[in-house]
Amino acid sequence: MIQKANSKEAYDNIVNEIYRLRDLRQETLSRNALRQDKRDRIAEMTDFLNMQTGDITEFDDKLVRKLVEKAIVYDDRIVVEFKSGLEIEVSLGSYNG
Repeated sequence: MIQKANSKEAYDNIVNEIYRLRDLRQETLSRNALRQDKRDRIAEMTDFLNMQTGDITEFDDKLVRKLVEKAIVYDDRIVVEFKSGLEIEVSLGSYNG
């Protein structure tokens, strides 16, 4: 009887490990897909920028809409999130509102 109880415990441990490894594999696949998507968006952004000719001397609405996902303005900084997923933060210096 003790032997049967021990084999049931070993079976449960193996099953739990199989489920844990499946979950880990799924998480890894999801992370890899997100990374690939980010790489693809960066490559698309790079291609678009490489196709641009001449210097940018004034605001270009088409360029902004193509590249920028959102911009958040704070009292002391602006955070720009590009469609590639990259973010930059620009300090506005001292502000005396």
